[in-house]
Amino acid sequence: MQKAVRTLLLSTALLAAGTIAARAETPSVVVSIKPIHSLVSAIMQGVGEPGLIVEGGASPHTYSLKPSNAAALQDADVVFWVGHGLEAFLEKPLEALSGKATVVELEDAPGLEKLRFREGGPFEAHEHEGEDGHDHAHEGHSHDKDGHDHAKAEDEGHAHGEETGHEDHDHGDFDMHLWLSPDNARAIAVETARVLAENDPANAEAYNRNLATLTEKLAALDKEIAETVAPVKDKPFVVFHDAYQYFEHHYGVHTAGSITVSPETLPGAERLTQIRDKVKTLGATCVFAEPQFEPKLVNVVIEGTPATSGTLDPEAATLEPGPDLYFTLMKSIATSLRDCLGRAG
Repeated sequence: MQKAVRTLLLSTALLAAGTIAARAETPSVVVSIKPIHSLVSAIMQGVGEPGLIVEGGASPHTYSLKPSNAAALQDADVVFWVGHGLEAFLEKPLEALSGKATVVELEDAPGLEKLRFREGGPFEAHEHEGEDGHDHAHEGHSHDKDGHDHAKAEDEGHAHGEETGHEDHDHGDFDMHLWLSPDNARAIAVETARVLAENDPANAEAYNRNLATLTEKLAALDKEIAETVAPVKDKPFVVFHDAYQYFEHHYGVHTAGSITVSPETLPGAERLTQIRDKVKTLGATCVFAEPQFEPKLVNVVIEGTPATSGTLDPEAATLEPGPDLYFTLMKSIATSLRDCLGRAG
């Protein structure tokens, strides 16, 4: 009897030690922003919890790295970020890791759709200082599903920071708000599961099982959002900055323009006047603010127009991080569009 008890106790101890060891070997994972953190969290459920850099209501467009963030990066085994065009503040810290961690730039994930920035017409051009002292816009055109070529449209906007004194920044040719397409979310999830399984083979089965569950949930989310926005698909609207191209492209909704392309560079008075005129002429029924940025700019734009205002939160500034955040984020965008555009009649 005593021998049986000793055997049972030994087996229990070995099992507990094995569990502790397995947990100890789980890689330390750090993620840059909330939407991506949500997808990574879903893949890691039951295994571990990833760390998050841009917390609370902060925006990656204007974020400054904190000492605690630097320490987390230093200790990380795997780091997920979107890429140079979004989290510019991470470029040098990630270079300093010098191979200590697996750094995954998700804009390069296989199967990911990337859309070029829209320029001209109702969208403010991305312009850069040339050797001759003049600003030069990027080459390359971007088309909506309706076939409109925004790059060929007449550019009535002015260079970023013209009246605010802010410096323009180079964000590359592509729109980096990649997660606002459920197809891209699936591609990000697949790449996340692959990288985690490669770095943590002991939990590969769990990562792949979570991937299968997440894929099913994304398919259901996609269908729900399509049904939500269907009644208002043809109603144009203006957004604070041009962050919704992937959502628009996937669901066929119609963004008429943006107040600014880069939210870290606020528009001047002349630009606001131009946008207000465009709201009138383009028939935009809603103008959407964002939680992190000046809401009074939207009030200036809709003044003297029949348009109403709403709020969209593409970077989940107001949401609590976790595996459910991505779904709440996407649903809230769809609901906000439906509600504001629906009120417009």
